[in-house]
Amino acid sequence: MRLLRLLRILQVTYRYGLDSFVLGHERFRALRPLLRKAGARRADAPRGERLRMALEDLGPIFVKFGQVLSTRRDLIPTDIADELARLQDQVPPFPTVQVYETLERVYRKPVDQVFASFDAQPIASASVAQVHFAVLPDGREVAVKVLRPGIARVIENDLGLLDAAAGLIETLWADGKRLRPRDVVREFEKHLVDELDLMKEASSASQLRRNFVDSALLVVPEIYWDWCATDVLVMERMHGIPISHIDEIRAAGIDIPALARAGVEIFFAQVFRDGFFHADMHPGNIFVGADGRYIALDFGIVGTLTDVDKNYLAQNFLAFFRRDYKRVAMAHLEAGWVPPNTRVDEFEGAIRAVCEPIFDRPLKEISLGKVLLRLFQTSRRFNVEIQPQLVLLQKTLLNIEGLGRDLDPDLDLWKTAQPYLERWMSEQVGWRALLRGIQDEAPGWATLLPQIPRQVAQALKPGRNDALVVELRRLIRQQRRQTLLLTVIAATLLALLGWQVFAWW
Repeated sequence: MRLLRLLRILQVTYRYGLDSFVLGHERFRALRPLLRKAGARRADAPRGERLRMALEDLGPIFVKFGQVLSTRRDLIPTDIADELARLQDQVPPFPTVQVYETLERVYRKPVDQVFASFDAQPIASASVAQVHFAVLPDGREVAVKVLRPGIARVIENDLGLLDAAAGLIETLWADGKRLRPRDVVREFEKHLVDELDLMKEASSASQLRRNFVDSALLVVPEIYWDWCATDVLVMERMHGIPISHIDEIRAAGIDIPALARAGVEIFFAQVFRDGFFHADMHPGNIFVGADGRYIALDFGIVGTLTDVDKNYLAQNFLAFFRRDYKRVAMAHLEAGWVPPNTRVDEFEGAIRAVCEPIFDRPLKEISLGKVLLRLFQTSRRFNVEIQPQLVLLQKTLLNIEGLGRDLDPDLDLWKTAQPYLERWMSEQVGWRALLRGIQDEAPGWATLLPQIPRQVAQALKPGRNDALVVELRRLIRQQRRQTLLLTVIAATLLALLGWQVFAWW
């Protein structure tokens, strides 16, 4: 099966004239004759367009990987990245009879006994699942997401081939190890596997809903757990205007510039407040409610960040805002993302050369995407290690910037974000952070402190850790001597003071 799939990939590669990408290396010379009769070649279009069409021809998993790859502008040229960004995860729906088979297998009863009504026509169809509208017996309107039959086997085969291709890149390309393509594939695999379990998507939606409960900016649909399973997800049906329909949003009386600013704030709240963010925020997954709030949909891909990641990102963002390039260089060095022998002054100078021409213009004209691109180009010179866990964040950030600028071309992304970041940083250092740390650790201290005298007494028993006991007793004797000496000194000083007072009288 995998061999047939590999031959199919080679055939498509040749058909779209991509052999210069894959078969140009001398080690693959023997494969070239096999592809001479693979079909008509389409080598007249630009290379980025040909690659996009080839990925669409290969199927939904390659389309999704192309979408992720479009964010790796450190890994691929700009013209290819721009073309891959046009990939859409839209595939023909699978037959309704298969939808009913899945539902009846999950619920162990006919569909008409589970739902008061069920729309057999899907409202959306993607590579992993498709969505239908339905009504529960109590009248609640819901969206029902059904996993595509047999998709797990397809994903397993294609991921194996992607991993093999990544291994070849690491072996044959000088920059391969630094760019860590196999790690990128594994990160992609992790999220794809998560998408195969709709209970995980339901739990992600539930977490995001809890993070934004009573929010004035974002609405997340409620999950109806009694109807959810690994293959089926049932959640509240949301009514709104697609974010890409700007004329309809404006006609509804919604403040467009305020909506754009709210999108930026939602993103930074997810990243820096929660460390848990919706990582698939393209226009198809975002609606706007009648009250002007964002509505988030499709939670198959979410990202998480550790405290270390959040601190690194916040320091870098704020340093960029303040044009403190030395701080940017030091943040990379402290994170271990550049070799320890890197000269900070040289790295700082390279970052300055990237950023100064951009910052010399009004802030509202600055594109964060261009900043990231130039920085990625600089990173190659200094052997900066690419962090796969931040790939999703980068993708989401570029989506947010594009979404915001579509809504409001005058959106100042950086000015909007800076107050939020400064407020977050002030909460991470100083007395607020100290108090929060004490509150977090207090339950552990309350358990540990009463045990210390008993544990010390046990440690001092004869025959238990003799060397430690000798050292503790030595320290105790030393402390006693010091205490006695301090007592004598204090008594002498008091006596002298008393004598001086008596003499003065």
